[in-house]
Amino acid sequence: MSTSTETPPRATTRWWVVALLFFLGWVFIYADRTILNPVMADIGAEFGLDKAGLGLLNSVFFLVYAIVQVPSGMLGDKFGRLKFIVIGFFIFGIFTGLTGFAGAVGILFLMRAFAGFGQGFYYGPQYSLSGQMIPERFRTLGTAIINSGQAFGISIGLIASSYIAFDLEAGWRAPFYVFAIPTVIAGILMWIFIKEPPRKAFDADAGPKPGLSSLFKSRNLVLTFIMVFCSIYGFFVMITWLPTYLAEVRGVPATETGFVSSLTAWTSVPAALLIAYFSDRIGRRKPLLMVVFPTAIASILLLMFAPSMPLVITALILYGVSGKLATDPLLVALAGTNAPPQITATAFGMFNFIGMSSAILAPYITGFLVDATGSWDTGFYFAIGLLAIAFIAALALKEPRKAVS
Repeated sequence: MSTSTETPPRATTRWWVVALLFFLGWVFIYADRTILNPVMADIGAEFGLDKAGLGLLNSVFFLVYAIVQVPSGMLGDKFGRLKFIVIGFFIFGIFTGLTGFAGAVGILFLMRAFAGFGQGFYYGPQYSLSGQMIPERFRTLGTAIINSGQAFGISIGLIASSYIAFDLEAGWRAPFYVFAIPTVIAGILMWIFIKEPPRKAFDADAGPKPGLSSLFKSRNLVLTFIMVFCSIYGFFVMITWLPTYLAEVRGVPATETGFVSSLTAWTSVPAALLIAYFSDRIGRRKPLLMVVFPTAIASILLLMFAPSMPLVITALILYGVSGKLATDPLLVALAGTNAPPQITATAFGMFNFIGMSSAILAPYITGFLVDATGSWDTGFYFAIGLLAIAFIAALALKEPRKAVS
């Protein structure tokens, strides 16, 4: 008879609860990011910022966000992931609200920097924790549900910001006030309803624990890092500047730019689910990546040269089915498959650090190129060039016939 005094295993949260709460997390992260974009012209007019300055406002946010990625993943691997996720939500929710109180340009930049700091604790710990808590047979579906929160957040942020600021004539500050409270509540819900399972002890007999440098010894992981950088650059060119581009070049009223811009996000949800489904069916990611990257390039070219609004809308829908949100399940799966299992949160932190480094550059570089040349085309061509590099990286992948999700 066993005399073990081991404590019974801690009850864990049902996988669909985890997926839904992390879906909600991405909703508010992306909503809080994109509420800035429809009101950038008003912010620029009040604080005397040109397009490069407004791009820099976004870049400061993502600079701090990117810097936090790797440390947050390492801290999550060592001390527990959920606590850092919740702390981050409190920080970025509070500073999202404080952004609306900014009375000087320096304070405005500082508030966005702190909001980026808080959001930086989500990506690596969240994907590591959800990967552990969602059973293998539901992992692709669970990840697709979680990722779709990004699309919903973009749409909600863009539409709500333009509606609150312009239709309700509440001004550019009001959207920041409105979104702060539910953001903090989302963090509280995660803390209450998600029960993080105990972290597995590292087996010393398996050899030394992999270090950060091990992430760059995998050919496929390095290629995945390249692809996520290039994909996210184009994505943040679109979500940062699309409302302004539509208003200035296409003559879309300010009250409608949020809705029109959100078309890319809405169409990405079914596209991501279908892409994840076909990836699982064929057991590979490479063939789908070789389709989505050229399609994304074609969609941006169509946006640039479309002679009518119906074709502009077609271009936005086409980008939705082939852009960053639709390719995320493929790239996240590649990162998870090729990362050392003992440091998954760290690996996802590095994955997102590299990807979001392009989000630092995209708003400022695009704004600078538009100011310098007087044309939006140069900014779009730069994004297209990076997507071409992503396609080359996809060609270089060495993937077995049957990959593990």
